[in-house]
Amino acid sequence: MDALITGYRRFVAEGWRTRQKLFQDLAEHGQNPPAMVIACADSRVDPTMIFDAGPGEIFVVRNVANIVPPYAPDGRQHATSAALEFGVRVLKVRDLVVMGHAMCGGIHALLAGVPAEAPDFLAPWIGVARAARGKVMRCTDPEEAQARCEQEVVKLSLDNLMTFPWIAEPARTGALRVHGMLFDIRSGVLDVLGADGAFSPA
Repeated sequence: MDALITGYRRFVAEGWRTRQKLFQDLAEHGQNPPAMVIACADSRVDPTMIFDAGPGEIFVVRNVANIVPPYAPDGRQHATSAALEFGVRVLKVRDLVVMGHAMCGGIHALLAGVPAEAPDFLAPWIGVARAARGKVMRCTDPEEAQARCEQEVVKLSLDNLMTFPWIAEPARTGALRVHGMLFDIRSGVLDVLGADGAFSPA
């Protein structure tokens, strides 16, 4: 906690002071981010840092393994779907990104099993991506399986986005652009998913 408070004080003395006008404008006029990013909750993967974005520029939702579940308006709690609804239908973002990353612990749990210390919510959540797991189970090299599964989960999440009618329709007309990306925390390389289904450096 001491480190957090120290960081806050540093922010107030430096970051807030230099961006006070920007924060005041955002407070007065509200947010209007052009892009939304669905990323992993991993502490090593910060979308605003990776995209060098400032306050108000990206609407971010983070969860374990950057998974997008299928459209399911069943009245239950759906945090990622709620964020999507707000970002796409209320904020009207123009670009929607699913960004996975290398060495993802959620993907490792999907492949190898969840840690014994996390029995309540993790297994059902990553189970949403079991189809991606099925595509890589023939890999005999664990590192290759991990890397391929990280890619497959991004693709699965993109497919699941298209089950949301208010995402599929603007994506079809071009009013909303949907992207898949992968960030390698070891090299700093950001790969973008192309129309051919392959990832290549941005």
